[in-house]
Amino acid sequence: MRCLPTFPGFPEGSPHASRTYFHSLSRSIIFQMLTGSAAETIYRRVRALTPESGFPKPAQVARFREQKLRGCGLSGGKVRALKDLARKVDGGALRLSGFHRKEDAEIIAAVTQVHGIGVWTVQMFLLFRLGRLDVMPLNDLGVQEGIRRLDRLADRPSPSQVRERCAIWSPLSSVASWQMWNLADGDS
Repeated sequence: MRCLPTFPGFPEGSPHASRTYFHSLSRSIIFQMLTGSAAETIYRRVRALTPESGFPKPAQVARFREQKLRGCGLSGGKVRALKDLARKVDGGALRLSGFHRKEDAEIIAAVTQVHGIGVWTVQMFLLFRLGRLDVMPLNDLGVQEGIRRLDRLADRPSPSQVRERCAIWSPLSSVASWQMWNLADGDS
C-alpha cells in the first residue's frame, strides 16, 4: 500500500458556514445524485421562490405546494424529502440547534429520520458544514475510486475494504476523503 500523497486544495474552513443547518441539509437533498451544474440550477430556482430572504425558511418550505417545488425541477422524492425536513424542523421534531456540540453518530441518527436523507447525505453535512475532521464516507464512489487509484487496484474497494484501508487515516479521515476525491477527479 502506498502512503497518502499530499495534494493542494483541502478547504480552509467551510465556505458555507453562513448557511443555516436547514439550508445546508436542504441543499444536500437538492444536490443528491445530480451533476453540479444541474443541481445548481435547481438550487437557484428554489432560492428564487423567496428572493427577499435568500433560501426559504422551514415554515415556508412546509407551506409550498408540491407543484411549486416540482416546477423548480425537483423530483417527487426530493420534494417529499425537503417537505419532511421542513416539517420536522419547523414542528420541533428535529432540533438542529446545537448540532455543532453533538457526536457524529447522534447527528446521523437524528437526521436520517427524515425521508430521503441517508447516511451519505449526513456525512457530507458533517464534513462540509460542521467541518468534522474524522468523516470517511465508505459508500462514496469518489472515495472508492480514489483508493482504487492510490493503491493501483483493478476494481473499486467495497465499503468494508474502504473501512479497513482508511483506519490508518483516523482522526483525519476527512482530509483523506478530500484527497481521494482529488485522486478520483484526476488531480494527482
